[in-house]
Parts: sequence; structure tokens; C-alpha cells
Amino acid sequence: MNQRFRLLLTLFIGFFIQQAIAQINVEEKYNKQEVQIEMRDGVKLHTTIYSPKDTTKSYPILLQRTPYSCRPYGEDQFRKSIGPNPYLAEEGNIIVYQDVRGRWMSEGTYDNMRAFNPNKKGNETDEASDTYDTIEWLVNNVANNNGNVGTWGISYPGHYAAFSILSGHPALKAASPQAPIGDFYFDDFHHNGAYLLSYWIATSLFGYEKSAPTNQPWYSIPDIGTKDAYQFFLDVGSLSNLDEYYGEDNVFWQQLKDHPDYDEFWQSRGLVQHMKNVEPAVMTVGGLFDAEDLYGPFNIYKSLEKNSDNYNTLVFGPWSHGDWARQSKRQAVGNIYFGDDISKNYQKDIETPFFNYFLKGQGENQLPEAYVFDTGKKEWNSYDQWPPEAVEKENFYLNPQQKLSSTASQGFDEFISDINKPVPFTEDIKVTFTPRKFMTDDQRFAARRPDVMIYETEVLEEDLKLSGEILAELKVATTGTDADWIVKVVDVHPHDAENTEEMQDHLQMSNYHMMVRSEVFRGRYREGFDQPKAFEPNKKTDVNIILQDINHTFKKGHKLQIQVQSTMFPYIDRNPQNYVENIFQAQESDYQTQTHKIYHDSKITFDKISQ
Repeated sequence: MNQRFRLLLTLFIGFFIQQAIAQINVEEKYNKQEVQIEMRDGVKLHTTIYSPKDTTKSYPILLQRTPYSCRPYGEDQFRKSIGPNPYLAEEGNIIVYQDVRGRWMSEGTYDNMRAFNPNKKGNETDEASDTYDTIEWLVNNVANNNGNVGTWGISYPGHYAAFSILSGHPALKAASPQAPIGDFYFDDFHHNGAYLLSYWIATSLFGYEKSAPTNQPWYSIPDIGTKDAYQFFLDVGSLSNLDEYYGEDNVFWQQLKDHPDYDEFWQSRGLVQHMKNVEPAVMTVGGLFDAEDLYGPFNIYKSLEKNSDNYNTLVFGPWSHGDWARQSKRQAVGNIYFGDDISKNYQKDIETPFFNYFLKGQGENQLPEAYVFDTGKKEWNSYDQWPPEAVEKENFYLNPQQKLSSTASQGFDEFISDINKPVPFTEDIKVTFTPRKFMTDDQRFAARRPDVMIYETEVLEEDLKLSGEILAELKVATTGTDADWIVKVVDVHPHDAENTEEMQDHLQMSNYHMMVRSEVFRGRYREGFDQPKAFEPNKKTDVNIILQDINHTFKKGHKLQIQVQSTMFPYIDRNPQNYVENIFQAQESDYQTQTHKIYHDSKITFDKISQ
């Protein structure tokens, strides 16, 4: 693939350059400086500084650390837009970007999801110390700064923003981790032990080491020769056959293969467990339809809430990955329209006031504890806590004849999980590695397959508002010794529902099966992600799945539907359905069709909120 495409792909993955429409001429309003900031161990990190030309005032520093490049390089080359949003750029802030250790123009060795070391000694480093050393240099060397620093970033830069609050630097007053990676075993490359095959192509960006600072890509994206990802990965067969595309020089691919379980390698790289006793104000931001990073923002916020006494707020909107950094007039995810100017209003009325209050002492802090969009009613809700206090737990049992009921029943449903015909995660034909629109896709294509079990309520006679975490307590059995279990929460629209402008030509909103939430669980990890265990064939077994939080009103005239299946391809890799020690080393003969059972005393538990 050509260099231009590789660069565009890099930008797309990280969403580190804002998609907002530039409202200022950066070159007219800002000066640009490039420096090499030396860390405590002597490694120098490339840093780009945009400072307002108006030097009659002092400004706070807004810092983004990124693995995706702080290009364009050269002091005469300017970004078209800078900062978290155009409003903060327009009013004046010192905007700083830095290539993290081992990436692009920075020195050192890159470590994907480098572990936090809370007990550093001497010149030992991690991303927290690199942040500290960077802030220390900036506040002492950048003219006209007011001594206050804020950090922000989306996706991987969001992870570094979360890491920054562990730096302990007294000048760091505010941080906004946005779609931050919290743990690579639950974000991006894995979900509950299952490997996200849709992320395989991104392995090239993180896996290859460079030997020296560079402003050119040192990696290449595999050319798979087709636009049909489903067929490509089906033809490839077992995961071990993908070694044809990534060799031993791709460090991250080797790490993925060598550590299929949640062992010390992954545990040490988790960030969520370290969110303790922090002082900076934190505003964690996420999208309720983010296919990549839902675990991180929810759990970083919850960990801070539990273990720190800092100012801590949560914002979740009707966005896919990074949508809040755009300024599209119509906010939609796939076929579902949520309203006008939602991202613009977030930038102007939430993000900008947050940084101005904590970095400039301007305005009033009027943000609620949690500001979360109701994706059914299509309106914002303010909560005093998150998850909000539930009026009651609402249990729905997976009953016979495709019914959801408040009571359990005897018996089971069974289906054949054909290893050669896995359920697609979308009916769209494309090559994709960070799928987005499918998070609200119409699920009728899946509901009408024999290997997808359907359970739904009668038409609702009143609104049903469900908020917070979802727990699926499945009772299952399989003729094999391993299986994946996927649960989808679906809002079935009435027959008279009207189409949106975004509706795909081959679909109708009439009876639209909108996916509200889905999650996979690799069954071998039912007793612990570090304790894989085979199933005993045909034995009834408990598999409990925590689905990420929702805030959704199933409106009067709609139906709540639950779908249960065992494949979601190629978003998720195929489970061989026979237990092997390491699925990345499975052979073709290990992949076998099996029959699965869902017992009718399985249930889904929601938190029901009063209207």
C-alpha cells in the first residue's frame, strides 16, 4: 500500500487530529516551536508547541501525548486545527503535542501499553514520569504560561491523558481522557478474552519497532487483496495462518499470540487499577456506540470515583469513536439520527467550560456528576451518580417461543453453530478494522438466522428506561469443549416508524431492530480470565457476562429484544469450539461445528429507572 494511505490510516485509527471544522487560521494566530525535551533517563521526546502570538496575557498549557505523530513536522508547517476544539483554540491556549517514547520523531523504545510503575527509582521511567518531565520542562521554559496544565486525547492519546493523572505533577490541574484505553484485554484487541479479529490489520501500527527518530512510516499495512473482510478471514482459516502477514519482527503480534490469557503481561499493562489518590480534576468522555473503547472510559471513571477524592465527572453521548471531536450538523451513528449540533454543543458548553474553570479560573463549574445521553428518548440526562440509583432490578428470563418473561421456565433452545458459516457482525460488505456504524445496525439479518436465538417482550405499553450495567446470567451447554457466547440488547421499533435521512436504501425503519449494546464472552474464561477451563460436553454450565453500561429508554410501542449467538464474524475471531491451550496456535482440524443450548432459566438483569 502507498505511503499516503498508510498515513491516512494512522490518522483514522487514533482520531488524534480533530475532525472539527477549523474556525481560526492557526498560522495567523499562533507561533509554532519544535523542541526535544530530555527525560530523566536522557531520552529526548519530540514536542511541538503552538503559542498565541498575543503575548499580553498568560495562558494555560493543553498537552496531548500521542503515538500517532504530532505532524506536520517543521516549524513552518501548521496544523489546520489545534487543541481539543476550535473554541479553546480561538480564545487562546498554549497547545502542545508530543510524540511518545519510541514513536515517530522521539527517541527511545516503544512499549505498547507500557506498564505503570508506582515505585520508580532513580532514572526509571514510564508514561507517568515522561508526562511529569514534560510538564516540568514546559512550565519552566514556555513563555507566557500561567503555570496550569491540562491534558486531553482520544483513544490511544486518551490513554496517555489518563496516564497523565498518575504523574503527580502539581501543575497538572485538569485531564480529559476521551475514549481512553483502560486495559488492552478488554479494549480494542480483546473483549472478555475473545480476540477482536477486526483489529488485526492495526497490529502493524503498534508492532514494528523503529531504530531512530523518523517523520516517515516505518511499518506497512498488509494488502489482503479484497474488500470482503468476512470472506478473507474465512478463507484464511485458523489464526495461525495469519503468520504469513506478520513475522517475528512484529513484536505486538508475537505478544498477542504468546499471551492469550489475562496473565501478568496484560495485568501489568492495565491502567484502571491504578486510579487511586489522584488530585487533578478529571472529565472522562466516551461514546455510547463506541465499538473500540467502552470499557476504558466507564471503568476509569468508576475506579476514580471509588479510590480518589478528586473532582471526577463523566460525559457519554450518542457517539461512535471520536464523534464528539467533529462538528457535523446531524449527529447520527449508522442509520440512527440523534439530533443536531450535539458534538458542537458538547465542545462549546461542556469541554471548553471544564478546561476554562480549572485552568483559567473562568466561569462556574456547573457540570453534573454524570451527563449521559438517553439514546432512546434522544435527550441528555444529568445524574448525581453513575450508574444512577436504580428504582429496582429488572430481570428478564429467556423463555420458550422467543419470549422475555419475569419468571424462569424449564427446557432449553438449541442451535447448530456451523464453524464454516459464522454469523456476520454486519450485513455490509467492506474491509474494516475499527467498525463503527454497526453499533446501531439493524439486526434483522441476524434475527432471521437459525443460529441466533431471539427473546423479546410484548409491545411495551409504557416507556421502559434502563440505565447502567447489564448482567447476562446464561445457563448453557455445548457438545464441544469451548464456545463463545454473545448477547445483544435490541430495540425493536414499531411498524410505523419513519425513516431517517441516513437510512440505507435497502432498509426501512419499520420494525427496525436497533442494536443498543452487545458483548462477547469467551466461555473458557467463565471462572477467571487467567483461568481458562474446558467445558464438559453437554453439561449445563453458568456463563456470566457483564455488558457495558447503557442509558436507553425503550419507548411505548417498541419491544425489548435479546439476541444470543456464538459467532460475530469477523469482528470477533472464530472460537474452534474445541478447547485448545492457545487459540492463536489452533490448527484447522481443531475447528469443528457444535450444537449449543440456551436454558430457559437464563436471565438478563437491568437497572430500571423511574421516568
